[in-house]
Amino acid sequence: MSLSIRNQLAGTVGSVTSGEAMATVAVRLAGGQDITAAITADAVKDLGLAAGTSVIALVKATEVALATAEVPGISIRNQLPGTVTEVSTGAAMASVKLTVAGGDLTAAITKDAAEALGLAAGSSVVALIKSTEISLSAA
Repeated sequence: MSLSIRNQLAGTVGSVTSGEAMATVAVRLAGGQDITAAITADAVKDLGLAAGTSVIALVKATEVALATAEVPGISIRNQLPGTVTEVSTGAAMASVKLTVAGGDLTAAITKDAAEALGLAAGSSVVALIKSTEISLSAA
């Protein structure tokens, strides 16, 4: 199956905590980072997710925010350090490609934000992704 979602990171489920309607799934990415995905309890069941299951974490580029350092005191728990490899800017938006341990990500942010952060190839950044914006696919 082909997808338009560019951000696809391989990992392994570490644990699943199910509630009545939603579940949190802890995933260890191939690069060693831990992330959390919040998905429906039905999706956990349908995908057969349990500790040890191989998954692909999927994130739309528009759901990846960037910071120049880790951000303490924020509810966003998925903070992946990386290095910018390319910045492409248009009249209003910028596409920022970065490498994180174990894969590559693309963030779609405003041109103004990219300029204000001084982003360029080689810049150190932290990708911020809310757990509710991560989808999982069984690998």
